[in-house]
Amino acid sequence: MESYVELWEIVREYCKSHVTETVYNLWLAPLQLVSFEDNKVTLSVSEFKKNIIENKFFNLLNDAFEDTLGFKIEIEIVILDATNFESKKEKKKKVEDIFNKYDFTFDTFIVGSSNTFAFAAAQAVAETPGHTYNPLFIYGHSGLGKTHLLNAILYKMKSDNENSKIIYTSGEDFTNELISSIQNRTMSDFHNKYRTVDALLVDDVQFIGGKIQTEEEFFHTFNTLAQSNKQIVLTSDRPPKEIQTLEDRIRTRFESGLLADIQPPDIETRMAIIKRKADLLNLELQDDVIQYMGDKIKNNIRQLEGAVKKLNAYYTIGGHPPSIILAQKAIKDISSSEQPVSVTIEKILNEIARTYGTTIENIRSDKRNSNISKARQSAMYIIREITPLSMEQIGSEFGNKHHSTVIYNIREAEKNIKNNPSVKATIQDIINNVREK
Repeated sequence: MESYVELWEIVREYCKSHVTETVYNLWLAPLQLVSFEDNKVTLSVSEFKKNIIENKFFNLLNDAFEDTLGFKIEIEIVILDATNFESKKEKKKKVEDIFNKYDFTFDTFIVGSSNTFAFAAAQAVAETPGHTYNPLFIYGHSGLGKTHLLNAILYKMKSDNENSKIIYTSGEDFTNELISSIQNRTMSDFHNKYRTVDALLVDDVQFIGGKIQTEEEFFHTFNTLAQSNKQIVLTSDRPPKEIQTLEDRIRTRFESGLLADIQPPDIETRMAIIKRKADLLNLELQDDVIQYMGDKIKNNIRQLEGAVKKLNAYYTIGGHPPSIILAQKAIKDISSSEQPVSVTIEKILNEIARTYGTTIENIRSDKRNSNISKARQSAMYIIREITPLSMEQIGSEFGNKHHSTVIYNIREAEKNIKNNPSVKATIQDIINNVREK
Protein backbone atom coordinates (compact mmCIF):
# COMPACT_ATOMS: atom_id res chain seq x y z
CA MET A 1 0.00 0.00 0.00
CA GLU A 2 2.82 2.37 0.88
CA SER A 3 4.26 1.96 -2.64
CA TYR A 4 0.96 3.04 -4.17
CA VAL A 5 0.79 6.01 -1.82
CA GLU A 6 4.26 7.04 -3.02
CA LEU A 7 3.31 6.49 -6.66
CA TRP A 8 0.24 8.68 -6.26
CA GLU A 9 2.30 11.37 -4.49
CA ILE A 10 4.74 11.48 -7.43
CA VAL A 11 1.91 11.62 -9.99
CA ARG A 12 0.21 14.43 -8.07
CA GLU A 13 3.47 16.41 -7.92
CA TYR A 14 3.87 16.00 -11.69
CA CYS A 15 0.35 17.33 -12.27
CA LYS A 16 0.88 20.17 -9.82
CA SER A 17 3.98 21.30 -11.72
CA HIS A 18 2.09 21.49 -15.03
CA VAL A 19 -0.93 23.60 -14.07
CA THR A 20 -1.57 26.66 -11.94
CA GLU A 21 -2.13 26.24 -8.22
CA THR A 22 -5.76 27.34 -8.55
CA VAL A 23 -6.50 24.81 -11.30
CA TYR A 24 -4.76 22.02 -9.40
CA ASN A 25 -6.61 22.68 -6.14
CA LEU A 26 -9.98 22.95 -7.87
CA TRP A 27 -9.87 19.97 -10.26
CA LEU A 28 -6.97 17.60 -9.59
CA ALA A 29 -6.43 17.69 -5.82
CA PRO A 30 -9.86 16.09 -5.11
CA LEU A 31 -8.94 12.95 -7.09
CA GLN A 32 -8.61 9.82 -4.94
CA LEU A 33 -6.54 6.73 -5.80
CA VAL A 34 -8.90 3.73 -5.53
CA SER A 35 -6.83 0.86 -6.93
CA PHE A 36 -3.94 -0.17 -9.16
CA GLU A 37 -4.23 -3.63 -10.70
CA ASP A 38 -3.12 -5.23 -13.98
CA ASN A 39 -1.73 -2.01 -15.45
CA LYS A 40 -4.99 -0.23 -14.72
CA VAL A 41 -5.40 2.58 -12.22
CA THR A 42 -8.80 3.62 -10.92
CA LEU A 43 -9.35 7.13 -9.62
CA SER A 44 -12.49 8.56 -8.04
CA VAL A 45 -13.96 12.04 -7.89
CA SER A 46 -17.37 13.71 -7.62
CA GLU A 47 -19.80 13.36 -10.54
CA PHE A 48 -19.61 17.09 -11.28
CA LYS A 49 -15.82 17.09 -11.65
CA LYS A 50 -15.52 13.75 -13.45
CA ASN A 51 -16.55 15.08 -16.88
CA ILE A 52 -14.30 18.14 -16.66
CA ILE A 53 -11.28 16.04 -15.66
CA GLU A 54 -11.88 13.53 -18.44
CA ASN A 55 -12.23 16.30 -21.04
CA LYS A 56 -9.48 18.65 -19.94
CA PHE A 57 -6.96 16.78 -17.80
CA PHE A 58 -7.01 13.16 -18.95
CA ASN A 59 -3.92 13.59 -21.14
CA LEU A 60 -2.06 15.21 -18.24
CA LEU A 61 -2.88 12.25 -16.00
CA ASN A 62 -1.74 9.82 -18.70
CA ASP A 63 1.54 11.71 -19.09
CA ALA A 64 2.05 11.82 -15.32
CA PHE A 65 1.64 8.06 -14.86
CA GLU A 66 3.75 7.23 -17.91
CA ASP A 67 6.52 9.58 -16.77
CA THR A 68 6.47 8.05 -13.29
CA LEU A 69 6.23 4.38 -14.27
CA GLY A 70 8.04 4.41 -17.60
CA PHE A 71 5.17 2.72 -19.44
CA LYS A 72 1.56 3.44 -20.43
CA ILE A 73 -1.33 2.32 -18.27
CA GLU A 74 -5.12 2.41 -18.49
CA ILE A 75 -6.84 5.07 -16.39
CA GLU A 76 -10.47 4.87 -15.30
CA ILE A 77 -12.18 7.68 -13.42
CA VAL A 78 -15.22 6.64 -11.43
CA ILE A 79 -17.78 8.61 -9.45
CA LEU A 80 -16.97 8.87 -5.78
CA ASP A 81 -19.07 6.54 -3.62
CA ALA A 82 -20.49 8.90 -1.02
CA THR A 83 -21.69 6.05 1.20
CA ASN A 84 -18.23 4.76 2.07
CA PHE A 85 -16.10 7.78 1.25
CA GLU A 86 -15.51 8.64 4.90
CA SER A 87 -14.32 5.15 5.77
CA LYS A 88 -11.98 5.14 2.77
CA LYS A 89 -10.73 8.57 3.71
CA GLU A 90 -10.05 7.48 7.28
CA LYS A 91 -8.26 4.34 6.12
CA LYS A 92 -6.10 6.33 3.72
CA LYS A 93 -5.34 8.88 6.43
CA LYS A 94 -4.26 6.17 8.85
CA VAL A 95 -1.90 4.68 6.26
CA GLU A 96 -0.44 8.08 5.45
CA ASP A 97 -0.13 8.99 9.14
CA ILE A 98 1.79 5.79 9.84
CA PHE A 99 3.93 6.33 6.76
CA ASN A 100 4.68 9.95 7.69
CA LYS A 101 5.50 9.10 11.32
CA TYR A 102 7.81 6.37 10.09
CA ASP A 103 9.42 8.81 7.73
CA PHE A 104 9.95 11.84 9.96
CA THR A 105 11.34 10.85 13.35
CA PHE A 106 14.71 11.40 15.02
CA ASP A 107 15.54 7.75 14.27
CA THR A 108 15.20 8.30 10.52
CA PHE A 109 17.15 11.57 10.46
CA ILE A 110 20.69 11.07 9.14
CA VAL A 111 23.15 13.05 11.25
CA GLY A 112 26.31 14.45 9.66
CA SER A 113 28.71 17.31 10.12
CA SER A 114 26.28 19.67 8.38
CA ASN A 115 23.41 19.21 10.84
CA THR A 116 24.76 17.81 14.12
CA PHE A 117 24.11 20.97 16.13
CA ALA A 118 20.54 21.45 14.88
CA PHE A 119 19.77 17.76 15.48
CA ALA A 120 21.05 17.85 19.06
CA ALA A 121 19.14 21.06 19.80
CA ALA A 122 15.91 19.62 18.37
CA GLN A 123 16.30 16.47 20.49
CA ALA A 124 16.90 18.52 23.64
CA VAL A 125 13.79 20.62 23.00
CA ALA A 126 11.64 17.55 22.33
CA GLU A 127 12.77 15.87 25.55
CA THR A 128 12.31 18.89 27.84
CA PRO A 129 9.96 21.30 26.07
CA GLY A 130 9.85 24.84 27.41
CA HIS A 131 12.98 24.50 29.51
CA THR A 132 16.06 23.95 27.34
CA TYR A 133 16.10 26.28 24.33
CA ASN A 134 13.13 28.56 23.89
CA PRO A 135 12.63 29.57 21.18
CA LEU A 136 14.60 27.21 18.98
CA PHE A 137 15.15 28.77 15.55
CA ILE A 138 16.39 26.34 12.87
CA TYR A 139 17.40 27.81 9.52
CA GLY A 140 18.85 26.64 6.22
CA HIS A 141 17.99 26.39 2.54
CA SER A 142 15.04 24.38 1.29
CA GLY A 143 15.28 20.59 1.32
CA LEU A 144 17.95 20.18 4.01
CA GLY A 145 15.85 18.62 6.78
CA LYS A 146 14.25 21.49 8.73
CA THR A 147 10.74 20.13 8.27
CA HIS A 148 11.95 16.63 9.18
CA LEU A 149 13.29 17.92 12.51
CA LEU A 150 10.09 19.84 13.18
CA ASN A 151 8.04 16.68 12.58
CA ALA A 152 10.43 14.68 14.74
CA ILE A 153 9.94 17.14 17.61
CA LEU A 154 6.18 16.88 17.21
CA TYR A 155 6.27 13.08 17.13
CA LYS A 156 8.53 12.83 20.19
CA MET A 157 6.41 15.26 22.24
CA LYS A 158 3.20 13.44 21.32
CA SER A 159 4.79 10.06 22.06
CA ASP A 160 5.84 11.25 25.53
CA ASN A 161 2.50 12.91 26.29
CA GLU A 162 -0.39 12.17 23.96
CA ASN A 163 -2.57 14.72 25.78
CA SER A 164 -0.20 17.61 25.12
CA LYS A 165 -1.68 20.39 23.00
CA ILE A 166 0.68 21.08 20.11
CA ILE A 167 0.10 23.16 17.01
CA TYR A 168 2.17 22.51 13.89
CA THR A 169 1.62 25.14 11.20
CA SER A 170 3.46 27.27 8.64
CA GLY A 171 3.98 31.01 8.42
CA GLU A 172 1.73 31.06 5.36
CA ASP A 173 -1.07 29.05 6.99
CA PHE A 174 -0.88 31.20 10.13
CA THR A 175 -1.31 34.29 7.94
CA ASN A 176 -4.24 32.83 6.01
CA GLU A 177 -5.97 31.66 9.17
CA LEU A 178 -5.55 35.10 10.73
CA ILE A 179 -7.08 36.77 7.65
CA SER A 180 -10.01 34.36 7.77
CA SER A 181 -10.53 35.01 11.49
CA ILE A 182 -10.56 38.78 10.93
CA GLN A 183 -13.04 38.48 8.07
CA ASN A 184 -15.33 36.13 10.03
CA ARG A 185 -14.93 38.04 13.31
CA THR A 186 -13.67 34.97 15.16
CA MET A 187 -10.48 36.42 16.62
CA SER A 188 -11.33 35.17 20.11
CA ASP A 189 -11.30 31.60 18.76
CA PHE A 190 -8.01 32.31 17.01
CA HIS A 191 -6.45 33.64 20.23
CA ASN A 192 -7.76 30.69 22.23
CA LYS A 193 -6.34 28.25 19.71
CA TYR A 194 -2.82 29.66 19.46
CA ARG A 195 -2.24 31.13 22.93
CA THR A 196 -3.22 28.12 25.04
CA VAL A 197 -0.95 25.46 23.54
CA ASP A 198 1.90 23.56 25.16
CA ALA A 199 4.06 23.96 22.06
CA LEU A 200 3.91 25.98 18.85
CA LEU A 201 5.89 24.68 15.86
CA VAL A 202 6.01 26.99 12.84
CA ASP A 203 7.60 26.01 9.53
CA ASP A 204 8.80 28.73 7.10
CA VAL A 205 8.19 31.56 9.55
CA GLN A 206 9.88 33.99 7.13
CA PHE A 207 6.54 34.29 5.30
CA ILE A 208 5.12 36.51 8.04
CA GLY A 209 7.74 39.19 7.26
CA GLY A 210 6.27 42.42 5.89
CA LYS A 211 2.68 41.49 6.79
CA ILE A 212 1.82 44.04 9.47
CA GLN A 213 -1.26 42.43 10.99
CA THR A 214 0.32 38.97 10.95
CA GLU A 215 3.49 40.23 12.64
CA GLU A 216 1.44 42.03 15.28
CA GLU A 217 -0.58 38.91 16.07
CA PHE A 218 2.46 36.65 16.03
CA PHE A 219 4.30 39.03 18.38
CA HIS A 220 1.56 38.78 21.02
CA THR A 221 1.17 35.02 20.53
CA PHE A 222 4.92 34.58 20.93
CA ASN A 223 5.01 36.67 24.12
CA THR A 224 2.05 34.87 25.70
CA LEU A 225 3.59 31.45 25.13
CA ALA A 226 7.14 32.43 26.07
CA GLN A 227 6.00 33.99 29.36
CA SER A 228 4.27 30.71 30.24
CA ASN A 229 7.37 28.64 29.36
CA LYS A 230 5.58 27.00 26.45
CA GLN A 231 7.91 25.68 23.77
CA ILE A 232 8.29 27.57 20.48
CA VAL A 233 10.18 26.09 17.53
CA LEU A 234 10.56 28.01 14.29
CA THR A 235 12.17 27.20 10.95
CA SER A 236 13.21 29.57 8.18
CA ASP A 237 15.25 29.63 5.00
CA ARG A 238 17.50 32.31 6.55
CA PRO A 239 18.52 33.63 9.99
CA PRO A 240 16.35 36.33 11.61
CA LYS A 241 18.76 39.14 10.76
CA GLU A 242 18.35 38.39 7.05
CA ILE A 243 14.53 38.50 7.08
CA GLN A 244 14.76 42.18 6.27
CA THR A 245 11.03 42.96 6.39
CA LEU A 246 10.66 41.55 9.89
CA GLU A 247 9.98 44.06 12.65
CA ASP A 248 12.91 44.54 15.04
CA ARG A 249 10.84 43.58 18.09
CA ILE A 250 10.02 40.20 16.54
CA ARG A 251 13.53 39.68 15.19
CA THR A 252 15.05 40.19 18.65
CA ARG A 253 12.65 37.64 20.14
CA PHE A 254 13.55 35.10 17.48
CA GLU A 255 17.19 35.67 18.37
CA SER A 256 16.59 35.44 22.13
CA GLY A 257 16.74 31.64 22.15
CA LEU A 258 19.02 29.30 20.23
CA LEU A 259 19.82 29.70 16.52
CA ALA A 260 20.82 26.47 14.76
CA ASP A 261 21.70 26.28 11.08
CA ILE A 262 21.68 23.33 8.69
CA GLN A 263 24.16 23.23 5.82
CA PRO A 264 24.12 21.08 2.65
CA PRO A 265 25.27 17.52 3.49
CA ASP A 266 28.66 16.14 2.51
CA ILE A 267 28.97 13.12 0.20
CA GLU A 268 29.12 10.60 3.07
CA THR A 269 25.94 11.98 4.60
CA ARG A 270 24.18 12.04 1.22
CA MET A 271 25.02 8.40 0.61
CA ALA A 272 23.85 7.49 4.12
CA ILE A 273 20.54 9.28 3.47
CA ILE A 274 20.02 7.34 0.24
CA LYS A 275 20.85 4.04 1.94
CA ARG A 276 18.55 4.71 4.91
CA LYS A 277 15.65 5.77 2.68
CA ALA A 278 16.08 2.67 0.54
CA ASP A 279 16.18 0.45 3.65
CA LEU A 280 12.94 1.99 4.92
CA LEU A 281 11.33 1.07 1.60
CA ASN A 282 12.87 -2.43 1.58
CA LEU A 283 14.63 -1.44 -1.63
CA GLU A 284 18.05 -2.93 -2.30
CA LEU A 285 20.45 -0.50 -3.99
CA GLN A 286 23.92 -1.37 -5.22
CA ASP A 287 26.82 0.75 -3.99
CA ASP A 288 27.47 2.17 -7.46
CA VAL A 289 23.86 3.40 -7.70
CA ILE A 290 24.10 5.01 -4.25
CA GLN A 291 27.43 6.64 -5.16
CA TYR A 292 26.03 7.95 -8.45
CA MET A 293 22.96 9.49 -6.85
CA GLY A 294 25.02 11.02 -4.04
CA ASP A 295 27.38 12.61 -6.56
CA LYS A 296 24.60 14.07 -8.69
CA ILE A 297 22.30 15.59 -6.04
CA LYS A 298 24.34 17.72 -3.66
CA ASN A 299 22.19 20.40 -2.09
CA ASN A 300 18.72 19.01 -1.51
CA ILE A 301 17.85 16.07 0.73
CA ARG A 302 14.24 16.16 -0.42
CA GLN A 303 15.39 15.52 -4.00
CA LEU A 304 17.57 12.64 -2.83
CA GLU A 305 14.61 11.03 -1.08
CA GLY A 306 12.35 11.76 -4.05
CA ALA A 307 14.78 9.98 -6.38
CA VAL A 308 14.84 6.91 -4.12
CA LYS A 309 11.02 6.90 -3.98
CA LYS A 310 10.89 7.05 -7.74
CA LEU A 311 13.31 4.14 -8.08
CA ASN A 312 11.11 2.20 -5.67
CA ALA A 313 8.04 2.98 -7.78
CA TYR A 314 9.87 1.81 -10.93
CA TYR A 315 10.73 -1.44 -9.17
CA THR A 316 7.51 -2.14 -7.26
CA ILE A 317 5.02 -1.10 -9.93
CA GLY A 318 6.96 -1.60 -13.14
CA GLY A 319 9.30 -4.43 -12.14
CA HIS A 320 12.46 -2.53 -13.18
CA PRO A 321 15.44 -3.36 -10.91
CA PRO A 322 17.35 -0.25 -9.71
CA SER A 323 20.34 0.56 -11.89
CA ILE A 324 22.49 3.56 -12.75
CA ILE A 325 20.54 4.00 -16.00
CA LEU A 326 17.26 4.08 -14.06
CA ALA A 327 18.82 6.38 -11.44
CA GLN A 328 19.83 8.76 -14.24
CA LYS A 329 16.20 8.97 -15.34
CA ALA A 330 14.91 9.45 -11.79
CA ILE A 331 17.41 12.21 -11.06
CA LYS A 332 16.86 13.90 -14.42
CA ASP A 333 13.11 14.00 -13.85
CA ILE A 334 13.48 15.43 -10.34
CA SER A 335 16.37 17.86 -10.70
CA SER A 336 15.37 19.33 -14.05
CA SER A 337 11.65 19.78 -13.43
CA GLU A 338 11.25 23.53 -13.70
CA GLN A 339 7.80 24.85 -12.90
CA PRO A 340 5.85 26.50 -15.71
CA VAL A 341 5.89 30.30 -15.92
CA SER A 342 2.15 30.33 -15.20
CA VAL A 343 2.78 28.66 -11.82
CA THR A 344 5.54 31.17 -10.99
CA ILE A 345 3.26 34.10 -11.83
CA GLU A 346 0.50 32.63 -9.66
CA LYS A 347 2.93 32.41 -6.75
CA ILE A 348 4.18 35.96 -7.30
CA LEU A 349 0.66 37.38 -7.34
CA ASN A 350 -0.35 35.40 -4.25
CA GLU A 351 2.67 36.66 -2.33
CA ILE A 352 2.16 40.25 -3.53
CA ALA A 353 -1.51 40.15 -2.53
CA ARG A 354 -0.67 38.92 0.98
CA THR A 355 2.15 41.41 1.43
CA TYR A 356 0.15 44.45 0.30
CA GLY A 357 -3.11 43.35 1.88
CA THR A 358 -5.13 43.22 -1.33
CA THR A 359 -6.40 40.63 -3.83
CA ILE A 360 -5.08 39.20 -7.09
CA GLU A 361 -8.21 40.55 -8.79
CA ASN A 362 -7.35 44.08 -7.64
CA ILE A 363 -3.74 43.73 -8.78
CA ARG A 364 -4.86 42.66 -12.25
CA SER A 365 -7.57 45.33 -12.41
CA ASP A 366 -7.43 48.99 -13.50
CA LYS A 367 -7.94 50.31 -9.95
CA ARG A 368 -5.55 53.15 -9.20
CA ASN A 369 -5.54 53.75 -5.46
CA SER A 370 -2.04 54.04 -4.01
CA ASN A 371 -1.72 50.62 -2.36
CA ILE A 372 -3.06 48.66 -5.35
CA SER A 373 -0.92 50.65 -7.79
CA LYS A 374 2.22 49.90 -5.76
CA ALA A 375 1.27 46.24 -5.55
CA ARG A 376 0.76 46.12 -9.34
CA GLN A 377 4.11 47.89 -9.96
CA SER A 378 5.92 45.46 -7.66
CA ALA A 379 4.24 42.46 -9.31
CA MET A 380 5.28 43.56 -12.81
CA TYR A 381 8.81 44.28 -11.60
CA ILE A 382 9.21 40.84 -9.97
CA ILE A 383 7.70 39.01 -12.95
CA ARG A 384 10.22 40.83 -15.17
CA GLU A 385 13.03 39.87 -12.78
CA ILE A 386 12.42 36.14 -12.40
CA THR A 387 10.56 35.04 -15.54
CA PRO A 388 11.52 35.18 -19.25
CA LEU A 389 8.31 37.01 -20.23
CA SER A 390 8.49 40.00 -22.55
CA MET A 391 6.83 43.33 -21.74
CA GLU A 392 3.94 42.41 -24.03
CA GLN A 393 3.49 39.04 -22.32
CA ILE A 394 3.58 40.65 -18.89
CA GLY A 395 0.93 43.11 -20.06
CA SER A 396 -1.32 40.23 -21.10
CA GLU A 397 -1.22 38.94 -17.53
CA PHE A 398 -2.72 42.23 -16.38
CA GLY A 399 -5.75 42.58 -18.62
CA ASN A 400 -3.82 43.03 -21.91
CA LYS A 401 -2.15 46.25 -20.80
CA HIS A 402 0.05 47.90 -23.43
CA HIS A 403 3.78 47.24 -23.10
CA SER A 404 4.39 50.96 -22.53
CA THR A 405 2.17 50.75 -19.42
CA VAL A 406 4.21 47.79 -18.19
CA ILE A 407 7.45 49.70 -18.71
CA TYR A 408 6.06 52.67 -16.79
CA ASN A 409 5.00 50.49 -13.85
CA ILE A 410 8.35 48.73 -13.71
CA ARG A 411 10.22 52.05 -13.75
CA GLU A 412 8.04 53.32 -10.89
CA ALA A 413 8.86 50.19 -8.92
CA GLU A 414 12.58 50.67 -9.62
CA LYS A 415 12.36 54.25 -8.32
CA ASN A 416 10.69 53.09 -5.12
CA ILE A 417 13.28 50.37 -4.63
CA LYS A 418 16.14 52.81 -5.17
CA ASN A 419 14.76 55.52 -2.89
CA ASN A 420 13.27 53.42 -0.09
CA PRO A 421 15.35 50.68 1.63
CA SER A 422 12.23 49.12 3.20
CA VAL A 423 10.63 48.72 -0.23
CA LYS A 424 13.82 47.13 -1.51
CA ALA A 425 13.79 44.69 1.42
CA THR A 426 10.13 43.87 0.86
CA ILE A 427 10.67 43.13 -2.83
CA GLN A 428 13.69 40.94 -2.08
CA ASP A 429 11.77 39.00 0.56
CA ILE A 430 8.91 38.40 -1.87
CA ILE A 431 11.37 37.11 -4.49
CA ASN A 432 12.99 34.83 -1.91
CA ASN A 433 9.61 33.53 -0.76
CA VAL A 434 8.46 32.79 -4.31
CA ARG A 435 11.67 30.94 -5.12
CA GLU A 436 11.49 28.92 -1.90
CA LYS A 437 7.92 27.87 -2.62
